[in-house]
Amino acid sequence: MSEGISENSSLKTNTGFALKLIGGVVFCVYSGAMIFARINTLEMEILRLQHEVELNSEFRIKWPRGELGALPDDAEQNMRLAFLEKQAGKHDQLLEKLRYGGSE
Repeated sequence: MSEGISENSSLKTNTGFALKLIGGVVFCVYSGAMIFARINTLEMEILRLQHEVELNSEFRIKWPRGELGALPDDAEQNMRLAFLEKQAGKHDQLLEKLRYGGSE
């Protein structure tokens, strides 16, 4: 009497064990996917930070040299200084006229 697998064979399994096994596999796959997604997010953040550091380094070098332009506030301040210098020059001329007798 040989007992083998035939068409009439039946397999009895514990339903609780099968559900635990399926649940474990689903949990492992889901956890792996979440870990992979988190790693990808962190890698992208590192790339963004590296890009920002490169841009900041370029700005840090070029800004003091004047290669990147000036702030609008700087331009306004320069205009005001030029106006004040012109006014000071006019005041100097008036003082010279008053000091040395009116004709120059």
